[in-house]
Amino acid sequence: MYKTILLTIDLEHEASWKQALPVAIDFAKAPGATLHILAVVPNYGSALVASEFPSSYLEKTLAKAKAKLETMVAEQVPAQVKAISHVGAGRVHEVILEYIDSSGADLVVMASHAPDRVREFLVGSNADRVVRRSPVSIHVVRC
Repeated sequence: MYKTILLTIDLEHEASWKQALPVAIDFAKAPGATLHILAVVPNYGSALVASEFPSSYLEKTLAKAKAKLETMVAEQVPAQVKAISHVGAGRVHEVILEYIDSSGADLVVMASHAPDRVREFLVGSNADRVVRRSPVSIHVVRC
């Protein structure tokens, strides 16, 4: 079965992990499996916007996200599941694709909200971008 499972979550939206986490845990209960849980802090969108934030903003935001993720993992992931938490920063789908490679994931579990046709047309979804570019299998949980 799968040995390295990558679960991507949005810490600010519980729905992004509430339904996907149990699925990822089921996969990670296989002997020798490891569950990597990744939360991504999105980038600013442009250099002009980034220049308006204090220089320590990203560092503090990443530390806060790491603490929140570690708390969630401690509370939600059973002790018998080997879990490693990761926090990244940047364009969400690009960070996820990088972590697929760096973690050696052979399966990605991620949530996707019901499609909003206008938003999908204008910007697309991160799940869609990852599914189209991923070198490994993706298990999308609709929430």
